[in-house]
Amino acid sequence: MDMQTSFLDRLFEAGLLIDTGIDGLYGRSGQFEEVIAAFERLIDKVGGADGAEAMRFPPGMNRAFFEKSGYMKSFPQLAGTVHSFCGSELDHVSLLQCMEVGEDWTKGQEATDIVLTPAACYPLYPTIAKRGNLPKTGGLFDLQSYCFRHEPSKDPARQQLFRMREYVCMGTEEHVTEFRQRWMDRGVEMMKAVGLEVTIDIANDPFFGRAGKMLANNQRDQNLKFELLIPITSAANPTACMSFNYHQDAFGAKWGLNLEDGSVAHTACVGFGLERIALALFHHHGFDVKAWPANVRKALWG
Repeated sequence: MDMQTSFLDRLFEAGLLIDTGIDGLYGRSGQFEEVIAAFERLIDKVGGADGAEAMRFPPGMNRAFFEKSGYMKSFPQLAGTVHSFCGSELDHVSLLQCMEVGEDWTKGQEATDIVLTPAACYPLYPTIAKRGNLPKTGGLFDLQSYCFRHEPSKDPARQQLFRMREYVCMGTEEHVTEFRQRWMDRGVEMMKAVGLEVTIDIANDPFFGRAGKMLANNQRDQNLKFELLIPITSAANPTACMSFNYHQDAFGAKWGLNLEDGSVAHTACVGFGLERIALALFHHHGFDVKAWPANVRKALWG
């Protein structure tokens, strides 16, 4: 925790992150954004020839789709909903009185039809399902979105609002598992190109509760999730900066994603934690981008 706080304080002092008074909710400097933009161009360079269809969804998604996804069954502790004032003039007077005396003014807020997007791919599945059966070649999609997960922390690499870049592949089991392996290999090479030491390990999602432990064990036993790990605030507990996930036919069955022959599509995704990768670069190469090694600068800026 001391190392995490120390690094966070140094990021604040350097102006790379901007303190908002809420753990895990930070502004970013122009320099920080420039590094993320440069790394996204590297992603484009590596994956661009694959011909993925690009989509950009907002940081909020349809609440009905969110409910159908089953996210609340597995990760209720991470979810964020959007509430708004929906009352009368009299209710407004009461709200202002509560604010004036420091009481809870949010108790009259009502849930809207929007929830905060938990992962960049969640709005994709119902969108593609509306199109009907996938073509014979399956589908490949390039996504980027702000995402929200309610886990306040002093660790600057564990933010509550962060950006996720994803490639999502839909097709047969063989097709999507080959896609995942290809990106695991690419991910290691990309990180080497920008001077970062990495390891890849089996992982599991933070499923909630007693039943969640069984789901996590099943996920690990079936090698469904791998993470690319980079030391940022701890060498003993490196940070997951990329993830490689095989969902089997779970999303295909849930959303009615079918292949040309009518069989249920399998899906897999690769996710880049953009803020985490930028933080890894600043941690390993220093806060002065101009002083980064020439080969790293070349990989990012040409």
